[in-house]
Amino acid sequence: MDELENTPQEQEQQEEEELQRQMGEVQTFHRGDIVEGTVTKIENGVVYVDIGYRVDAVIPQRELSNTGLVQPEDVVSVGQKIEVKVLSVNEEEDKITVSKRAVDAVRAWDRLQKIYENNETFEAKVVDVVKGGLVVDVGVRGFIPASQVETHFVEDFADYKGKTLRLKVIELDKSANKVILSHRAVLEEEREAQREELMTKLQPGQILTGTVERITDFGAFVDVGGVDGLVHISELAWHRVGHPSEVIHEGDQVQVKVLRVDEERGRISLSIKQTQPGPWENVEERFHPGDIVTGTVKRLVGFGAFVEIAPGLEGLVHISQIANRRISSPSEVLEVGDQVRVKILDIDPEAQRISLSIREAEEDRGHRDFGRYDDNKNNGSSFTIGDVFGDLFKKNR
Repeated sequence: MDELENTPQEQEQQEEEELQRQMGEVQTFHRGDIVEGTVTKIENGVVYVDIGYRVDAVIPQRELSNTGLVQPEDVVSVGQKIEVKVLSVNEEEDKITVSKRAVDAVRAWDRLQKIYENNETFEAKVVDVVKGGLVVDVGVRGFIPASQVETHFVEDFADYKGKTLRLKVIELDKSANKVILSHRAVLEEEREAQREELMTKLQPGQILTGTVERITDFGAFVDVGGVDGLVHISELAWHRVGHPSEVIHEGDQVQVKVLRVDEERGRISLSIKQTQPGPWENVEERFHPGDIVTGTVKRLVGFGAFVEIAPGLEGLVHISQIANRRISSPSEVLEVGDQVRVKILDIDPEAQRISLSIREAEEDRGHRDFGRYDDNKNNGSSFTIGDVFGDLFKKNR
């Protein structure tokens, strides 16, 4: 026999029980609750999140990020699990509004405080370029002043948008909603660690490749792997240098020799000239006693004059070898910077000494000129002895 159908009263009771069962499965929410949900849809700038309510919760665009109005797709994606804060519940309209940025702010301030106290480094993405610096999303709006972006001057920050930077918190004020960050501090800290490590490895005598970073009146600073060392002007070249810019320029790649390392003061002394052949190297192959060469008067002293016959290679013209007449001071005949012809009398590579003579160079030229005069006279030329020796006579008056 078929079962009897439920009476209207029984059916009504069953429907009420089913409704109560369903209501028991639907979670209830209150303003201020923080819950986890899953992004189900992004549409017209609005994000929908399943938090276990009868309908999906709605995140308005303004409640997505603390860095301002952003595109939802730049913040969340469908299927992503996120935490949200309940802003309002309207059961009559079956609508619940939630905020992601409110939760982000709470979590962010706690996290930033710990990072700040522990001087930690963290990463964040640049979301906007504004006047005076960069804006990053760290759960709240973080700001990197222009002076804190790099260790060098940056003219245009447009390329930084979308980049992820390593940062440190340098100022934190929750009451003023202020978060000041620095990428420069990270770079400087890394550079200092690199410098300290390199300082322990550097040894006098090492030959390194470096880059000229800065030129001053007294020398040049060269970067040798993250550490700047000073090449004093006297160590730039074997010859005398009036200003470093005469021989090097910023950005040049140069070979340097480590002279001294002062770990305590953090200073490195370098030399460029000592990586190059010295002026006395193979000097006997380049010059010989009896050679007559042209040089430049570099210094005048009481007993003679020093004449440079090659870059960095100076010889002494004794006062007795300056002129064919007796003089009491080299300055009677010579001035610093004069170009003079000198005869090499002697070379001593071990003692690094060269003896020169202006007088003998002039005498040798006089003998050669007299020979030309004699030949021209025999050939009927009208040259006079004054024409040939006039300059020599004038110089030794």
